[in-house]
Order: sequence, then structure tokens, then C-alpha cells
Amino acid sequence: MGKLFTVSLLFFIVNFSLAQNSKTQRLDSLFAALQSENAFNGNVLIAEKGVIIFEKSYGFANEENKIKLNLQTKFELASVSKQFTAMGIVLLEKKGDLEYTDNISKYIPELASYGEITIKNLLNHTGGLPDYIEIFDQKWDKTKFATNEDIATQFAKYKPTPDFKPNEKYEYSNTGYAILGLIIERVSKKSFGEFLKNYIFKPLKMENTFVYRSRFQPEKIKNHATGYVIDSLGNKVTTDSFGKDYYTYYLDGIVGDGMVNSTLEDLLKWDRALQNNILVNDDDKNLIFCNSQTLDGKDNNYGFGWILADSKKYGKIAYHSGGWAGYSTFIEREISNDKTIILLQNNSIPSTVIPAAEVRKILYNEAIISKKKIELKSEDLDKFLGIYSTPDFPLKITLTKKDFILFAKATGQEEFPLDAYENNTFKFIPANITIEFIPTTKSFIFTQENSKIKFTKE
Repeated sequence: MGKLFTVSLLFFIVNFSLAQNSKTQRLDSLFAALQSENAFNGNVLIAEKGVIIFEKSYGFANEENKIKLNLQTKFELASVSKQFTAMGIVLLEKKGDLEYTDNISKYIPELASYGEITIKNLLNHTGGLPDYIEIFDQKWDKTKFATNEDIATQFAKYKPTPDFKPNEKYEYSNTGYAILGLIIERVSKKSFGEFLKNYIFKPLKMENTFVYRSRFQPEKIKNHATGYVIDSLGNKVTTDSFGKDYYTYYLDGIVGDGMVNSTLEDLLKWDRALQNNILVNDDDKNLIFCNSQTLDGKDNNYGFGWILADSKKYGKIAYHSGGWAGYSTFIEREISNDKTIILLQNNSIPSTVIPAAEVRKILYNEAIISKKKIELKSEDLDKFLGIYSTPDFPLKITLTKKDFILFAKATGQEEFPLDAYENNTFKFIPANITIEFIPTTKSFIFTQENSKIKFTKE
């Protein structure tokens, strides 16, 4: 029996090792291919039950000086920062310094005209506050840096109309998380960065994670990736080359919706802290990773700083992507099966992709079947143009074109470019969006993660 057990165990270990090697090879092949297509420039970490099974860098931290990325390179996280803002609010609630049901005007009296919007509304994106980026574009003196305090001042001064009543519907809101950042500062009497450092980063030994506003408060950060975008001539540049009146420059003083910087392994520490209840308990996590619900009883796939999905194949998933000033970031926690995907890129260009779905397939030993990317002529796009709507979703989607690229814009949101694929299919990879047209019915199927909605041309 002893020999049989030993042989069986050895067989299991050998096969497990071969399976892991196969995953590693497939992952490396995937990212190497994407890098060769100028679709991925960044760092990757994949873990199972907290154990790193794949970690590698692809490309350059600085293009001009040909400085390569390494596993300790720091990246701006963009909207992946929102989960840290949400955790800051959770920790203040646990201390008894605030309640989720408090109106935001309790801490920001300047916003008294916004009625019954609560902290929980902001956490869940159900508050209805209008987009501060658009307001500052129209009203702000762009020779000055804007801060979170300026958002409160501008909203008090101009009183922009809410997009909807609190909890009436879900609409992703950078404004909401910037206001949460301001609430953290006013309640804790510390700067946003100092609060996160003292109560999250230090306790978790996230030594390479910090709030950094490179234009507002410039300092030399070692081993920090430079973010790149594409200009109108097709050149890879930083957004600073667009001038000081470009929004990523003068809005650099605003935190809460972004501005946390980190590394692969620090983010794995963060993932492990959530898994092992180091900062919060199960009751807290049931709120953080719970779908919000609007007044009509509809579930929205957003908790506290995390997008949520339930999959028959992969179980419960919490994830978030980010994009800002040349950075494209992604973190996914497969809660049911304890797998972690972290992708940090310092490119945000039309060819950039976040291949989360492909990584997931590799982790579960599934085949990757993808349609081929194609190029269309400008006139080929005409049949897709127009306004599309559905009774199942409150927003309309408008499709326009610029030269030979199709653009989509949801009501109240910024437009985004769509890459063309075979069989009337278009994708916006950074947000995992696929649009598949059905020409005979003048409609399309909009897919994002596990949600599918049919839109019809008006």
C-alpha cells in the first residue's frame, strides 16, 4: 500500500507539473504574440491559490531610452485605484467614522443641492452625479491644477444637473469616486495618499504602492513606467506632449478615481489580504463583492470598487480595468477558484489589448478560438452607423466613424474605438466589449463579460 501510494502521488505530481508547464508555455506564447503585434507592452502575473504560476515582463518601460520593463516596475493603475478608495471608505465605516447610508452632504456641505445621494450610492455608481471631466473641460481655468476640493467648489458654483435620481439606475462615475476620495480626506483629516499608506499599504507591506501625481507633485520615482498613447500623426507619445491644457495634465491633482501606483507583487499581496481577511472580515466582503440593486429591482454588476460576474465555468469573478494617460491595467480575482490575473501596461494605443478572456481559457485548459482582425474601408462602415437602443438598458449607443475606424458612444459616456473582426464583429478589448451585428434585423448583440444585450437601430 505504501509503494502504491508513493507511485500514485509521484504520478500526480509529475502530471501536475506537466500541466503547469503547458499553461506557462501557452501564456508565454500568448503574450509574446501580442507583443509582436504591438498589442501588449507590460507586466503579467498569474497566480493560483496565491502561488505565482506565471510572471513576466514584455517590452519597454521607456521607449525613448530603450529601458526594458522588469518585474518590479511601477505602473499607474488608473481606475483599478477605485478598489483602494472603496476599501478606505470600508475601513472608516468599521471605525465608526461614517456610515454607508450617510448623505454625502454630511461631509461635503457644498453638495447639499444633490439631495439624498449617499456614500453607498457613490460606491455602487448609482448616485447620478454628472461627469466632472466634462464640467472642468467647459468651466475650469486650465492654467491651474484641479483637486478634489475644486470638484466640490465647481459643483457648488455651477450646480450641474444630476444625470438621474439616486438609485434610479447604474452609471459608471469617476465623479463619485473622486468625491469618495474627498470624503476620506475630510473624515480622516489626512491626505488621500497618507490615509491609504497608513491604513492599507503599510499594514499589507505593499512597499511599492503609493498615490502619485506626476504633474501636480512631480518627484523622481525609480523604476516607473512611462505611459504612451498615439497622437494624430500615429506617433507613440506621452499625453504631456498634448500640452498643459489637455485634461490628463490639469486634472492631475484629483485622486480617488485613480492615481494609485503599484507593482505586480504588491497587487498580489492586496489580493491575498482580501482572500485571507487581513483588513476586513467576511461580512465586509459580502458588501464589497455584492451586486448593487437599483429601485427597479435590477441587479448591477458592481460592488465596492469591483465589477462582478458569475460564470458557470469560472464561478464568481471580481475584476476591474483601468485606462488613463497611457496606462492600461487589469486585475481579476476568481473568488470561487482562487485564481488571480494581474496585467499592467504602459501603452494605451488603438492596438492595445487586455487578454483576460484568453488567459482564463488557458488557466482552465480550454482552446482559444478567435476571429481574425480585419481592416475595413471607410464606406464599409456606413451600414453600421446610427443610434441603437433597447428596452432592456437605459442607455443608447451611437455609432459613428472617423476615417476607417468605427466609434461607439453610450449616453453620457466617452466614445471609444472599435476594432473590426470577421463576420460583422467589432471589439473594444480594454473593456472586454464585443459588438456582433445582425444585418438582416439592423441590430447588434452587445457582450461584456457574461452580459449580452440586443440593441436595435432606431
